[in-house]
Amino acid sequence: MASFGLGRNILARLFGYAAPHDLVVEREARLMRLDSHQHFWRYNSAEYGWITPDKARLRRDYLPADLQPLLLANGFDGSIAIQARQSLEETEWLLSLADRYHFIKGVVGWVDLCSPDLEEQLQQVGHHPKLVGVRHVLHDESDDEFMMRPDFRRGIGRLADYNLTYDLLIFVKHLPAAIRLVQEFPAQRFVLDHIAKPDIRGRAISPWDQGISRLANLPNIFCKLSGMVTEAEWLRWQPSDYLAYLNLICSAFGTDRLMIGSDWPVCTLSSPYGATMGIVIQYLEQFPPAVRERIMGGNCARAYGIEQRKMS
Repeated sequence: MASFGLGRNILARLFGYAAPHDLVVEREARLMRLDSHQHFWRYNSAEYGWITPDKARLRRDYLPADLQPLLLANGFDGSIAIQARQSLEETEWLLSLADRYHFIKGVVGWVDLCSPDLEEQLQQVGHHPKLVGVRHVLHDESDDEFMMRPDFRRGIGRLADYNLTYDLLIFVKHLPAAIRLVQEFPAQRFVLDHIAKPDIRGRAISPWDQGISRLANLPNIFCKLSGMVTEAEWLRWQPSDYLAYLNLICSAFGTDRLMIGSDWPVCTLSSPYGATMGIVIQYLEQFPPAVRERIMGGNCARAYGIEQRKMS
């Protein structure tokens, strides 16, 4: 397995990673460390049709008790739970989990942005202190311009009144529309999920690189360093596979708008939790501690309006 050329003991860190001492700033001196992107579900085939036979390991329940030990073992203080099905019921369920489990610092749920009843839905869940954003599975829509629909854009225009961030879940082909959307709403915070899912398996850079550079020029969008392992060759990737993508993302967005995320449990299709997070953590060794702390939690807290308290 190749290395990034940025440190030692890479194999140990990427497989069975457990927060080595030299990557952990003393708790008195650091901000919360947040996994910016993970999911929970109680599995059933009717509601999770996207979990196809090739994803059989995901066909079970994944709940807070499964994630919490992984966070602790890898030096993370909390996480952001992200919607996995487009249902107001799921949003309410995720918020109920956040009420029960302190480590769930925020929820990115779902409301029907196109609905004439959107205001009622926002009134129903939008005032919950742990609802920090919403998301729609844009990349599954047959219309590549879905996000430019007038009713969808009207919905986006309502989010700022509830201080809600919008997560963009898209493929590379959707970047032109995403750029137009983010431009249209300069006061709205956006977060790009999974670096827009470039074809890492095929080592494709263009046209992803041009789209990312244009999107990153807009100051109201953040980006998650997440979802990369499932775009690479499952279970057979090498750390070097991600280097060109990480270099370009860091150059485009800078270090004040990037955040680490696991995409657990989806990441387990290709990599264990610790190895997945270890890719980014290892890459960050080249940066000063203050920069690492921002990407490991501070930027996530800022994007989602979560108190950036120091750990003690």
